[in-house]
Amino acid sequence: MSVRDRRYSIRYPFAADVELLDMESGTRITGVTSDISMGGIFVCTSKPMALNSRTRVTLTRKDQKVEALGIVRIVKPRIGMGVEFIDVEAPYDAVLFRWVELLRKSR
Repeated sequence: MSVRDRRYSIRYPFAADVELLDMESGTRITGVTSDISMGGIFVCTSKPMALNSRTRVTLTRKDQKVEALGIVRIVKPRIGMGVEFIDVEAPYDAVLFRWVELLRKSR
């Protein structure tokens, strides 16, 4: 089964700055999202983390921020990685919902 078949949330094109902190090694990676859903993001970065890495995700767009815990589910070398959100706590869950809802309505 492909990743697309396993997805439970529709992804929408979305650009936000993202910083990821590997929870084991402490390595920080920055990039830009190419898409977003309530379940995760794709991060464009030339140095993606390893598959199944647990990470703290910080998304920033304009004056809004979303912080979440995530896990790397797919890696495309020198292109980026798909990160599934494991936990998005308040108040960030409301910001994420608002971003995705605006994208959904604009389609």
